[in-house]
Parts: sequence; C-alpha cells; structure tokens
Amino acid sequence: MEFEIRTDLYKREKYLDKIRGFYHECEIIKVLTGVRRCGKSSIMNLIAGELTESGVKKENILYFNLDKKPYDKITTADALDAVIMENGKAAGTKYLFIDEIQNVKGFERVINAWREEGDFSIFITGSNSYLLSGDLVTKLTGRYIEWNILPLTFEEYLRVKEFFGKQVSPDGMTELRNYIYEGGFPYVVRLNSMNDKRRYVQSLIEEIYEKDIKKRVKIRNRAAFDSIMRYVVNNFGSTTSIQNIVDDFAKNGSPIKRETVTRYINALVSAKILMPCDRFDMKSRRSLSGEKKYYLSDLSFYYALNTDNRIHFGPVLENIVYTYAESLEYSVSVGRIGKLECDFILRDNEMNYSYVQVAYTILESSETEDREYHALESITGDNYPRYLLTTDAFLQKRNGIVHANLIDFIREGRKF
Repeated sequence: MEFEIRTDLYKREKYLDKIRGFYHECEIIKVLTGVRRCGKSSIMNLIAGELTESGVKKENILYFNLDKKPYDKITTADALDAVIMENGKAAGTKYLFIDEIQNVKGFERVINAWREEGDFSIFITGSNSYLLSGDLVTKLTGRYIEWNILPLTFEEYLRVKEFFGKQVSPDGMTELRNYIYEGGFPYVVRLNSMNDKRRYVQSLIEEIYEKDIKKRVKIRNRAAFDSIMRYVVNNFGSTTSIQNIVDDFAKNGSPIKRETVTRYINALVSAKILMPCDRFDMKSRRSLSGEKKYYLSDLSFYYALNTDNRIHFGPVLENIVYTYAESLEYSVSVGRIGKLECDFILRDNEMNYSYVQVAYTILESSETEDREYHALESITGDNYPRYLLTTDAFLQKRNGIVHANLIDFIREGRKF
C-alpha cells in the first residue's frame, strides 16, 4: 500500500526538530513511545511526509500501521518479516515505519535483522514501555534512540487550536483553565463540547486498559485495579509510597497486598498514564528510595475519572510544568533540602541544573511569598538559575530568583 501524505496534521516542531538529524541513519532505530493517542502516528506521518518532500521516492517509504487495516492482522514475527520483504524491494535506502509494533510478538528479531541489512532507516512506535524492555534492549543496546511523545503541552495546545480554526481567547488565564479541563490529546481539541471531550478520554482509558495493560499484566480483580488507579490519579502531585497506599486501603476495609499495588502502579506507568518523579536529597546528592510523586501524562485523566470540576491549582500547575519540562527533555526530580522541598530540580543533557518552584500566587500575603521563596533561597553551593513560576501578573525580583508568569513562560516556549 502506497504511503499517503496527510495535510491535516499540525507540525509538532519540538519533536520533529529532535528527530531530523537521524532521518537517514540506518544504524540507529528511531523509537517513539508515549501514551496511546498522544500523536505518535501523526509525527511518524509528518516524518514520512518530510522525506517525500525532500525527494525520497514513495516506493522507498514503507509505512505499516498495525492497528489499522490491512495490517491489523499482522501479529507474528514471520508475518511482519514477510510484509517488509514484499514491500522493501526498491533500490537505495528504504524508510521503514511501523506503528504500534508491540502488537507483534517477537518483533525484536525482525527489526534487528532488517537493521543489519544496512539500507533501512527504521522508525517504530509503541504505546507502552514494555516496548523497550527485554529483548529489544538486550539486542539493540546503543543502537536505538527513544523519544517520549507527550500529549500537547500548553503552548502546543494553543497553536493546535489556531491550526484547527478554534477560537483562542486573548486572556491567558481563560485558556489555561480550558487546557486544564480539556487536556492535551490532539483529537480532543477538535471536539466542540466538553461532554464529547470527556467521553473521548473515558473511552481512551478503557482502550489503554484493554490494549496496553490487560494484555501485559495479570489483573485478577478489575475493581481493585480501578481503585488503585483512581487513588493514584486523585493524588497526583502528592508524595506517595506503596506502603501508604496499602495502609490506606486497609484502614478503609479493602486490604490489598503490597506486591499487587506495586504491579498495578507499574502497569499504569508502563502504559504512560502515570509519570513517576523521584525525590532527590540535595545535601547528599542522592535519590531517595521509597517515596516519589506521580504526575499525569495528561490532566484530562483526572477529570475523566472524577465528577469534581474544581481546579486544585497546586498539583495542577505542578503537573503542567512537569510535562512541559519533560517535553523539553529535562530530567526532572523533586528536591529535598532538609525539611524544605523544591518542587523540581531540572537537569539538561549537558548536565546543567535549574531549580523551579511553582505556585498559583504569592500575592496573598507576605507569609505566602516567604514560603515560596524560602526553598529556593535555601539552595546554596552553586550558581544554577532558580525560578518561581506563578500566575501573577505583577512580578518581582528577590535574591537573584527569576519570578516569571507561568502562562507566558510556557506560551513563549522558554527554557529553564
């Protein structure tokens, strides 16, 4: 089947820019992971489109979406190998795109064999982290690069609304609230009613369970799994430990084993619903085991699972900053400074650090202002930048800390 370029896709430049340098690399397998429906397939289509526009012949582009006909019946390594063999006969470099490759059992052997041919530039996507476990890591160590694709961050959300001709309010706070309630799944932006948007995300959660969790993890008690999912989703942005969850369920008369909680949470992380954020002790410069925070790959998961429409700005704004930093490829952890906590420590690929505190406002009182600044002011021993992000319109300077409006900071695509 000949590849067709789509013209109705928004170019997610923040990801395309990272991948372009590897378009023609046949030694390196390009792996796009991310929660289901976050836009991986669209990015693959855009890459194939850019290759076509640069002069690559269509017969040199092999594009197989294993979730769609006519390739949805390809579930074995031999069947995958056969369809590549049948379509990959053009001269010169072939560009092989395989969407949702985890549908094929034993795909690792096939992908590695075609990489060894030397004239295939290979791109694959998968909706869970099992894709990068086991045989793939063993066989391809140093021979693949992974990009974790996220749902739309706030600044992408605004651009995608404009791209699809949706009205964008000039008031940043109004659009921030819209983003919080709607989330960042690209298809959601195209829907008009909030009811339709919520129904879409609810159906997506069920799809993730059926395709990315149930097939990989033994779930003996669906009700218990749903309870654990709701518990962690409802407590996103809070420090959480497995033992605390076990204790809370026991207090409520619903005892559950520690290993079961661990397995279910790992399944939610692997399916990319949850994103774990480790705690880091800034005095010892070591990660703290046991306790961590979990953020949501998309805020719509919270509102799809709850009837509560209130915005709890503390964890919500943290979540927005967390996913934004992740989309810029920062390594993110929560910092502990004695009894104080810095919301985020960010490290870039050049081993530079920055420190970020997030709050809705510091204008309520001098006590609020002192509390938010105190953690950053307690960081000593280096000259890395420190940021306080709030929704305040009036900004100030204090001890070299950058106080920035969170909405403007992200909308402008600024780096830390």
